[in-house]
Amino acid sequence: MKLKVVFCWSDISGYMAACWRALHESAEVDVFVIAFQALTETAFGDRLMQDIPCRLLDLQARQDANTIEQLVIAERPDVIVVCGWLHEPYSQLVATHELQNTAFVMGMDTPWKDNWRQRLAPFVLRSYLQRMDRVVVTGERSWQYARKLGIGADRIDRGLYGIDYNSWVPLWKKRSAGEWPKSFLFIGRYIPAKAIDILIPAYQAYRDRVDEPWDLVCCGQGDLKFQLAGKPGIIDRGFLQPAEMQPVWEAAGAFILPSRFDPWPLAIVEAAAAGLPIICTDVCGSGVEVVRPWYNGLVISDENVADLTQALVTFHQHHAELPEWGKRSQQLAAPYATNIWVDRWQALLQAAVKSPDRGNRHK
Repeated sequence: MKLKVVFCWSDISGYMAACWRALHESAEVDVFVIAFQALTETAFGDRLMQDIPCRLLDLQARQDANTIEQLVIAERPDVIVVCGWLHEPYSQLVATHELQNTAFVMGMDTPWKDNWRQRLAPFVLRSYLQRMDRVVVTGERSWQYARKLGIGADRIDRGLYGIDYNSWVPLWKKRSAGEWPKSFLFIGRYIPAKAIDILIPAYQAYRDRVDEPWDLVCCGQGDLKFQLAGKPGIIDRGFLQPAEMQPVWEAAGAFILPSRFDPWPLAIVEAAAAGLPIICTDVCGSGVEVVRPWYNGLVISDENVADLTQALVTFHQHHAELPEWGKRSQQLAAPYATNIWVDRWQALLQAAVKSPDRGNRHK
């Protein structure tokens, strides 16, 4: 008999839709997703969830704890997966009487930052975290935070996210069929956290230091969009749905993410799967797992225009080596393929249900 799992999630995305679909198509798990409805033109479209049993919540419904509780109860789940602890209507499910015999799994991507809020978190969240049978983290930085929260290492699994790896793999071969593209690509929101204000002056300084500078293609949306306008060499493509991104990825020669805060950006994993060399800052959590300096990319300090400028110049000067760097990127992204994600999640969901001390922890 299939294991029934309800995911209580926030925003939908292409990578999570691919993972849920693959898990639902497996022989062992029956999936139902409760998530936030896409509400703006810069959100991933609801069509991403095609063929996935789900209920997408509008602004009112997502704040209605009773509606969410009834949706979950109606599915009679063996396991409930919650995304962290910030959305109160989801976190309240742990106290629902009808769900007391249901296993709970929590996902988290937040890195350990050693601030006062995080130091207080183990005390504030103690009862909630004790209700969790498994905690799934993205990588080493969030693993450290999970341990600081008092969660035993035997209850922590790595691998919260996955990607549709097989759809990305052919891009390296297509790109390599001719001369490797001379173009940088940035994908992300145009907001301070993504350091658009660092990227623009660094790119302009790069243009001043090289002959025949490469274009910088930007895909995204946000309040800082106006800063891109009219800048030499910068091409703003705006926000594109996943189905529209394939030619953009194929035409890129290198990927850049200069964030000043980014817990575990999937864009880096997708760029690696697409076979691109990568420049990212050391605050990008996924860089820990996916980027190896001078092997498939460069990791630089954040808030540093000079470092980013030099990284762009380095890629420009090492153009002939970028195809090999891109091929190595694909190897580092391979563990995040959906088929491996499914295997990983089937195992941890079964472990959650069979947790020997679950009854004692839930009292």
